[in-house]
Amino acid sequence: MVGVSTNDAAPRRITIDTKRCSGHGRCYTLAPEIFDMDDEGFSVLLIDTVPGDSPLLHDAQTAVDACPERAISMETKA
Repeated sequence: MVGVSTNDAAPRRITIDTKRCSGHGRCYTLAPEIFDMDDEGFSVLLIDTVPGDSPLLHDAQTAVDACPERAISMETKA
């Protein structure tokens, strides 16, 4: 798995670069609890912070890794 370590309980902030998103839909297919699509098929966040100990963290990282445009990022929230 590429990206943020999922081995600690620190919350993660998820962001979408809307200028890079092309609407492939992988994120909302892989993590529907975190992502949805807008009226034009582009990704939007349902939540922007995932607790480090949440089962959703794995789904969020999977979506980050699957985005062909690299429009989604996740970082440890300070």
